[in-house]
Amino acid sequence: MNTTDSIKTMNEWSNKSVERMTSLGELNVRIFEKMAARQMDAMTLYMDHAMRVMKIATESKGYNEFLKGQVDATKDLGERMIAEGKSTMQIASEARDDYRGWVETNMSEISADLRKSTSAS
Repeated sequence: MNTTDSIKTMNEWSNKSVERMTSLGELNVRIFEKMAARQMDAMTLYMDHAMRVMKIATESKGYNEFLKGQVDATKDLGERMIAEGKSTMQIASEARDDYRGWVETNMSEISADLRKSTSAS
C-alpha cells in the first residue's frame, strides 16, 4: 500500500466515522424525544391528579367524603402510573435494542473495513 492509498483509506475511515457519529447522534435524539414525551405524560398525570384532589377538597361535604375521594384519586393515579411505567420500560427496551443494533452494525462494518485494508497491504 503506497502513501496515496493510505491517505485514501484514512479519508474513507474518517468519513465513515463521521457518518457513524451522526447516526448515533440521531439515535440519541430520537430516544431522548420519546423519553421526554413520557416525562411530560407523567407530569400531566400528576397535574390531573392534583386538580382532581383540589376539586374533591372543594366539593366534599365532610371529612369522610374528602378522605374517600382522595383515596380513590390516589389509587387511580397509582394504577395509571404503573401503566405509564410499563410503557416507559417498553421504550427503554426498544432503546436498548436500537443501541445494540447500532453497535453490531457499525462493528461489523469496521471489521470489514479493517479486513479489507489489511488484505490490501
